[in-house]
Amino acid sequence: MTPRLWLVRHAQPLVEPGVCYGRINLPADTQATLECARALTDALPSRVTAWHSPLQRCEQLAEALKALQPDLATNPDARLAEMDFGSWEGKPWSSIARTDIDAWTADFARHRPGGGERLADMMQRVRAALQDARLQALHERCDVLWISHAGVARCVRWILDHPPHAALPRADEWPLQAPATGQWACYPLLT
Repeated sequence: MTPRLWLVRHAQPLVEPGVCYGRINLPADTQATLECARALTDALPSRVTAWHSPLQRCEQLAEALKALQPDLATNPDARLAEMDFGSWEGKPWSSIARTDIDAWTADFARHRPGGGERLADMMQRVRAALQDARLQALHERCDVLWISHAGVARCVRWILDHPPHAALPRADEWPLQAPATGQWACYPLLT
């Protein structure tokens, strides 16, 4: 069997709808976290190595999963954190100036939204984490679990769909689909 990457998105965070919340360290809904952990426990293979974003909403899911599978070790990895939106963090998207959003979409990969992180930098860290996951899967012959965020899931999707030296995405090329909160996607790690 080909080792897979289980890319799990944290449960619904406790934040108002329409708020930009990249790196804000928000908790997730406790009940939704437990439901996700239960469903994931039923779906995961017996052998898996697990990594999670250090943000609270992902740590909660990692802890809930460990409570159900005591032999599962999960490790934090800062490369799996969501994008940092700088001064936009915690603001309703509707309150961010249209000119600021337009500046970001005009230079999507290199602009620092809100003065935060460039997508190019996020892609680089996710690509490095994905390479490490591939090496781990190759050596240990097991699946890899990431508990992470929508932005990381979109980066993985882009990386898997494009050759390593492809141009960075424009805003109109960026994958909009990502697992819903508390859901996951599986991808082959070795091709």
